[in-house]
Amino acid sequence: MYSYTFEEKYGRLRKELVRGGVALASIVLIGTLWYWLVEKWSFSESAYMTVITLSTVGFSEVRPLGERGRLFTVALILMGLLTIGYIVNRFTEALIQGYFQEGIKLRQEKNLIESLDQHYIVCGFGRTGRHVAREFFAEGIPFIIIDDNIEEVEEIKQLGYTVILGDATLDESLVRAKIDRAICLVTALPSDAENLYTVLSAKTLNPRIRAIARASNEEAVQKLQRAGADAVVSPYITGGKRLAAAALRPQVMDFVDGIIAGSNRSYYLEEFLIDPEACPYVGKSLREAKLRSQSGALVLAIRRIDGNLIAGPTGETRILEQDALICMGTAEQLRNLNQILGPINSGKSLRLPKKK
Repeated sequence: MYSYTFEEKYGRLRKELVRGGVALASIVLIGTLWYWLVEKWSFSESAYMTVITLSTVGFSEVRPLGERGRLFTVALILMGLLTIGYIVNRFTEALIQGYFQEGIKLRQEKNLIESLDQHYIVCGFGRTGRHVAREFFAEGIPFIIIDDNIEEVEEIKQLGYTVILGDATLDESLVRAKIDRAICLVTALPSDAENLYTVLSAKTLNPRIRAIARASNEEAVQKLQRAGADAVVSPYITGGKRLAAAALRPQVMDFVDGIIAGSNRSYYLEEFLIDPEACPYVGKSLREAKLRSQSGALVLAIRRIDGNLIAGPTGETRILEQDALICMGTAEQLRNLNQILGPINSGKSLRLPKKK
């Protein structure tokens, strides 16, 4: 069953207050014109008589009124009481339900959304999306959630996350989430069809965005990849592999989980994209660059621009343009490596805890 959002209730109440104010102003104008044009009073006397009549302060008449004038004054009083009572009722409701305070908060949220840049978009706040948002929050990166469930949206706000109420499969919702300025979209909607539509819409609105999608089976994985998803994750397939790995290699899994998730980590994994204009080590070998001795961070792998992955590179492996260096180290070691390499990530902050 549909229920009104706060934005809709706030907009409705604001319109009602505006209508009440317009109605009251119209009654004041009608009363003033009557006494001025019909009773032939001066304009100031007419306005004064209208105001004291509507306010029911009990002052005597400015001038004696005939039968017609008294009947009009009674009608004016009744109209004024109804209109003022309506305005007071609407205003009291706004105060009791905190619409004015919420209105200020709503404007602040809109300003925050307008200021988003180089952010992540999470579509859906179900079991998967909830964990994605939690990890993003722990990493300290800017993100916004799109969800069409009003109750979920209220919970998201209580958690302190930025959220938009809307259907992520619609272009309108993605535009409101500033997809043109986003760098990555994670769609974790309940059905594969919804995730497919979202990826297609996202890639149309921002061809450069990295799209990560959730899939329920292998066929959906293939369809999402054909639709343009940069990475597709199936919780069932991935979960099965991790369960097997945890059974066969428990210590390895504990180590891997410890460096890729959680907020209380000692070691981190980070990727560095080599910019030929900023990195002084393009064309040099890892031995010549001495990245490990300078920073303490370990280069675990290098992915070439053609997609080729070099796992466990040797000292003779050369650093080329547009290489992605996958490195492991403490937060301080990775910061040092970032500075040594250019800094090549000057355009975006490393997803590491701040220095104390």
